[in-house]
Amino acid sequence: MGSITVRTDGAGTADGRRREQRGWYFYDWACSVYSTSVLTVFLGPYLTSVTKAAADEEGLVHPLGIPVSAGSFFAYTVSLSVVVAVLVMPVVSAVADRTGRKKPLLGLFAYLGATATTAMFFLDGDRYLLGGLLLIVANASQSVAAMLSNAFLPQISTPEERDAVSSKGWAFGYAAGALMLVLNLVLYTMHDSFGLTESTAVRICLASAGVWWGVFALVPLRRLRDRRAPDAESSASTPRRLLETLRDMRRHPLTLAFLLAYLVYNDGIQTVISQAAIFGSEELGLEQSTLITAVLLVQVLAVAGALALGRIARRHGAKRTVLGSLAAWTLVVAAAYFMPSGNAVWFFALASGIGLVMGGSQALSRSLFSHLVPPGKEAEYFAAYEISDRGTSWLGPLVFGLTYQLTGSYRDAIISLVAFFALGFLLLARIPVRRAVAEAGNTVPEKL
Repeated sequence: MGSITVRTDGAGTADGRRREQRGWYFYDWACSVYSTSVLTVFLGPYLTSVTKAAADEEGLVHPLGIPVSAGSFFAYTVSLSVVVAVLVMPVVSAVADRTGRKKPLLGLFAYLGATATTAMFFLDGDRYLLGGLLLIVANASQSVAAMLSNAFLPQISTPEERDAVSSKGWAFGYAAGALMLVLNLVLYTMHDSFGLTESTAVRICLASAGVWWGVFALVPLRRLRDRRAPDAESSASTPRRLLETLRDMRRHPLTLAFLLAYLVYNDGIQTVISQAAIFGSEELGLEQSTLITAVLLVQVLAVAGALALGRIARRHGAKRTVLGSLAAWTLVVAAAYFMPSGNAVWFFALASGIGLVMGGSQALSRSLFSHLVPPGKEAEYFAAYEISDRGTSWLGPLVFGLTYQLTGSYRDAIISLVAFFALGFLLLARIPVRRAVAEAGNTVPEKL
């Protein structure tokens, strides 16, 4: 039986590409509310409060007999969820590239994550272990599904389109996050008017993100189309494909160098995103409504920031633009260390700085990496990328959690993240990206 060779140059007509691109944007629209409402705003402080309710007189809980500070449980659980994702993604990516059936796998993990998120409605009292389990399933599923979604990018866009398409996807995601946060803010601040307790309002906000994720995931699943792999590649077994992928990646050392740089600096980005709410509530003593408003500000500015940095990249190249954003991240995290407690205005200023650089740095990193993927290896290489994205953010939360457990200070925990941005900057600056694109076998765009 014949098969269709995977194309990486935006195969098909311009109208067909645009239709798929519009559908692809909606996966960011669907899943980004999880990152915003669940991981960034509500789950960290709420799960920490649930864990503290279950803690002993020393402030410790004992999952599997291991003594854990209640204030560190959320960060450690995020790290564990990443370990699960790291184990699952290579197998899923090999199957996706071997069979060419990315879309059914995307649907499977999207709905697994959406279901776990919706089930967070039942997280109350001292059920911290339930919260940890649901977080592991939801976060790992989001990582795997994001890897599969990202693997479509080289197939639905030409090299010259890629920065713009990736930036629009991130902008869609941040717009969805902002809209959901507005609804969350109304429900949370007016929970008494709706006859709800504060805890119930938070649990509804968590569950609504799962419902949103599941509903809007239908759009990309209808519009994206699978491209089957060549017969010669599809005949290999999954374990053999995994070994071949590892050997193949060693033949592209510059692509691996980019992944290392991205692993380091994105670890810092993901840790700031997941731990910012705990820093604001526990260290700065800010109210939940203030935190929601700040994250809403981040979402609104991230839309503009993603599109603006995309335009800057078209003029100056993606690499230089990402380097500039990393310098800005370093300044923002350093400023957080000196922020006075209880001052919402300074926290909003910090949120503004994060919003302006967050979307662009992530969107341009994704499009830059897509140029470094050898043809026909999209899912497997984006599995490695996803391990370096939400995936490998295990090290940042681990450092954050350990620093807090050792010092008792979230300020010390946040300042430890500066090292991730500084080292990532140095590693990325050394990579000759134009040569890396050529060595991967792809067309080198005019600006890179």
